[in-house]
Amino acid sequence: METSDDRKDVILVVDDDEDIARFVEFNLRLQGFDVILAADGQEALELIERQRPDLAVVDLMMPRVDGLELTRRLRADPMTAALPVIMLTAKGMTQDKVHGLNAGADDYLVKPFDNAELVARVSSTLRRNKEFREVSPLTGLPGNSRIRREIADRVRGGADYAVGYIDIDRFKSVNDRYGFVRGDGFISALARSLHRAVVAVALPPAFLGHVGGDDFVFVCTPEQVRPLTLRVSADFEKAADALYDPTDRERGYVELKDRRGNIRRAALVTLSIGVAISDTDKRITDPLEAMTVASEMKTVAKSQPGSYVAVDRRRGVADPGHRHVK
Repeated sequence: METSDDRKDVILVVDDDEDIARFVEFNLRLQGFDVILAADGQEALELIERQRPDLAVVDLMMPRVDGLELTRRLRADPMTAALPVIMLTAKGMTQDKVHGLNAGADDYLVKPFDNAELVARVSSTLRRNKEFREVSPLTGLPGNSRIRREIADRVRGGADYAVGYIDIDRFKSVNDRYGFVRGDGFISALARSLHRAVVAVALPPAFLGHVGGDDFVFVCTPEQVRPLTLRVSADFEKAADALYDPTDRERGYVELKDRRGNIRRAALVTLSIGVAISDTDKRITDPLEAMTVASEMKTVAKSQPGSYVAVDRRRGVADPGHRHVK
């Protein structure tokens, strides 16, 4: 089982019964997983500090730190809160299943279990977890690993492509003035504007991803960059205007107090868009490089007033870019 970045999924098996641990390890390795073993919950916590497994198969009854306590500790730590856990429980002990699920386990296996059930439970739990992590709950758009896969697919396809990195200028002023709930409204508005722009540029379909916060990525053909970015800039600025209080919208800025109580003015939000283009003149074959170049160009766009698009074609000089004018 390969992960999106082409490494094997790592499964942590935690059981003080060495025979069961080895049985699980053997069968998971047959299916292409990497496996690491721990004899109890304490050893598991120490292992997780050094290695980041993709899933844990945890026995309920163990010395020192048992399966319930291990799961509770994993859920209480932000670094491990999302780690999927499959609990191993004794046959017929319904209450054990309830306790395990209440502690935060994602699924359970009843001993004795066969190889087919083990592999099915591990695979389905991993899949559900990845699908959850890869979609932003705010916008419904896929996240970083799916973005990298999309760029890698374009590289393998051999056609020219462009990667755009986009965020909202002065987004912090919105959160400071109105609070995070209204701020989320601006993020959702940008997602909708991006959707409409993608539909407007038609085929081949452009890809949209949500990196997090007010940061988004699009992947399209080089020819689609200009119409897509002009459309999203115009559409978003119109949508954002409607999200401001009428007084702020009409005067064209919001007033904010700094820590010393001084009033400062922040202009209404616009967009900064950085674009990396991979074509016959210069191929970009590393998804992370494409993202990095686009992010660097977004920084260039930040130095310009208004909504601005800065393009780097990797020819040694940057495209002069273009600005959206209302």
